[in-house]
Amino acid sequence: MEANTSKSAARELKDKKRGYKQPWTLHLMVLPAALLVLVFSYVPMLGNVMAFQDYKARLGFAHSPWVGFKHFHYMFTNDYFVKIIGNTLLFACSKVVLNLIVPFLFALLLNEVRKMGLKRSIQTFVYLPHFLSWVTLSGILIDVLGQTGIVNQLLTNVFGIKPIFFLGDGTWFRITIIVSDVWKEFGFNTIIFLAALSSISPALYEAAEVDGASRWRQTLNITVPSLLPILIVVATLAMGNVLNANFDQVFNLYSPMIYQQGDIIDTFVYREGLLGGQFSFATAVGFFKSVISLILIVFSYRLAYKFAGYRIF
Repeated sequence: MEANTSKSAARELKDKKRGYKQPWTLHLMVLPAALLVLVFSYVPMLGNVMAFQDYKARLGFAHSPWVGFKHFHYMFTNDYFVKIIGNTLLFACSKVVLNLIVPFLFALLLNEVRKMGLKRSIQTFVYLPHFLSWVTLSGILIDVLGQTGIVNQLLTNVFGIKPIFFLGDGTWFRITIIVSDVWKEFGFNTIIFLAALSSISPALYEAAEVDGASRWRQTLNITVPSLLPILIVVATLAMGNVLNANFDQVFNLYSPMIYQQGDIIDTFVYREGLLGGQFSFATAVGFFKSVISLILIVFSYRLAYKFAGYRIF
């Protein structure tokens, strides 16, 4: 019996090794993507050594003086850095939550549309903003939300409200950033939930109709529970982006007058590192962000596996 078990295990191991050797064409197909990741993601990580140096471009990595954790100490004792962490968390967490709730509800509503032509037209209409860059959308928002833009003209002429400085007032700027991001992405994020809806067995709805359940009861007792696993997966995986507040969006919409309320980690690193020439300090900030993001990603994958059985490896 033991001999048969050992032979079976040896055979499985041999088949497994053979399986790794056979699809060389697939490995070759993945090679360009792997090289891109290696060159643009892993090799630049060597530059993190600048976070522990007083880096000088003319001296390079090898001869720049080492300063240990000096830049990290300055970072954590800097009141402004604490403020931008708060801004980043506010923007990122608000976007994560709303980009889960809004697509989820929209998918439920869209699922109730029975005319396929109308349903596809709505899908196409709400998907379009996702494919526009923030450079293009920022120009549109600046014109539309400006002091003489169509929104303020409507507020003034129709409702008698004074013009609102959407992109110049800190509070309104935060609202604009969050709402515009949700408006741009919710249609595309709906695809995930629509795909999950298509996998629900029609037999469940037929059985519910036989039992006399209304559409509302079917939604509560069949649709929503069926979507909860994918909702949990998306929510837990989104935790890795808690410190990513969308540099492209904020950079193209903010201005010096609202730095206190609109500055985030990425824009701060850009100004301090590339414009201010403080390469070591900017690297320390970026390194801190990367470490926290890595911890959150690992933690989110564990949560996704625990609550939804989702795992990549």
